[in-house]
Amino acid sequence: MAIEPRTRRERLTLNILLSPTLFWLIFFFAIPLVIILILSFLDNSPNGRIVWNIQLDNYIRFADQLYIKIFIRSFFIALITTIICLLIGYPMAYWMANQSLKKRNTFLLLIMLPFWTNFVIRTYAWKMLLARQGQINQLLIALKIIDEDNVHTFLNTNAAVIMGLIYIWVVAMVLACFASISGLDRSLLEAAQDLFANPARTFLRVTLPLTLPGIVSGSILVFVPSFGAFVTPDMLGGGKADMIGNLISQQFGESLDWPFGSAISAILMIVMLFGTLLYFRGLRSGEAQS
Repeated sequence: MAIEPRTRRERLTLNILLSPTLFWLIFFFAIPLVIILILSFLDNSPNGRIVWNIQLDNYIRFADQLYIKIFIRSFFIALITTIICLLIGYPMAYWMANQSLKKRNTFLLLIMLPFWTNFVIRTYAWKMLLARQGQINQLLIALKIIDEDNVHTFLNTNAAVIMGLIYIWVVAMVLACFASISGLDRSLLEAAQDLFANPARTFLRVTLPLTLPGIVSGSILVFVPSFGAFVTPDMLGGGKADMIGNLISQQFGESLDWPFGSAISAILMIVMLFGTLLYFRGLRSGEAQS
């Protein structure tokens, strides 16, 4: 069957509009990903040169206890960051969504305003806050929670890394939850009240299930970059709280072991992709059962 001229023009227009996106995905995502996968199966010479010798040693090498420990630490730091961001972000998004339109826009602007500053500068600000003579210790001394003789630095700890990651990514959780909550059909809440459901029951049985997609989206937006973070752990961890991102950065930078760094990157992508798929599958199963 011949294609109508109008349909042909529409398809041509659609292809033209999609071409920049396809170009971006192919040349800046798909091709680099293929290169990383190929490099992960190659060998590395003592002087840092790539040897075209197909093998699995890079993946076997990752089973070392040191690298497994870094991987587990990265997972738990990302998990704790995601949970705290959810505990902070969801109530904030819920409160904002129930304000007037003018107040919503104002609060959204206030939340996003600090993030117009450079990422590294904001991390340096946290480094100053958490230092031995930083404002946090000065506040604790002023409140007489600690004395000047017991002052210690918060830097170079897992807690410092978590605080930095929360500050960086909590806005992603707020925006994802806010978009889901603000799009909630209010008539469903009114129906629950008409059926004599109290506010707590309405929230648990109506609001929370219907806004679950926002929670899932926000959790992924926080967990994924937190798991692979390397700037924040490097600046606030000081080499004592290295994460998987720091390990990858070291292999590509200091060690010049690109094949091993590529193998770690491939493992990280596979684990995160597999975990995300399992999460969505479990979510769909839960929705089907309910």
